[in-house]
Amino acid sequence: MNTKVLDPCCGSRMFHFDRKNPNVTFCDIRKESHILCDGRSLEVNPDVQMDFRDMPFDDETFHAVVFDPPHLIHAGNQSWLALKYGKLNENWKDDLAKGFSECFRVLKPNGMLIFKWNETQIKVSEILALTDQKPLFGHVSGKRANTHWIGFMKDAQENSHE
Repeated sequence: MNTKVLDPCCGSRMFHFDRKNPNVTFCDIRKESHILCDGRSLEVNPDVQMDFRDMPFDDETFHAVVFDPPHLIHAGNQSWLALKYGKLNENWKDDLAKGFSECFRVLKPNGMLIFKWNETQIKVSEILALTDQKPLFGHVSGKRANTHWIGFMKDAQENSHE
């Protein structure tokens, strides 16, 4: 793998400045296109179609991982929110715990994990409890201060893929 950054839940790549950045491997479980209620087109077209709970990458492959998993548990399957952001199922705690584990597994020592979470339905404290990794920094944004950007660094001494 020649890319340096992994986005395992890229969706429509909406927060990337360069949606075709050759340094990023864009992944998602979905590959689909929709016309949203406002007439805009939504394309989920990952480089690699995969599940963030079981990634097909070797240990310590990426310098950085951007983990922005679905944050909704209550949304209609065809609602624009579910189409745009994806949707968690009833096993969301286990799924997100596996996602964190996989993100740290594929991250190089001293690599950065940037985690994005919107706590409209689930508090960020509940999500951070799903990993034993401790965040370095964070920032709250959005009109209602519901979106959290949190940075982690993988410890060089840690053997996270035992």
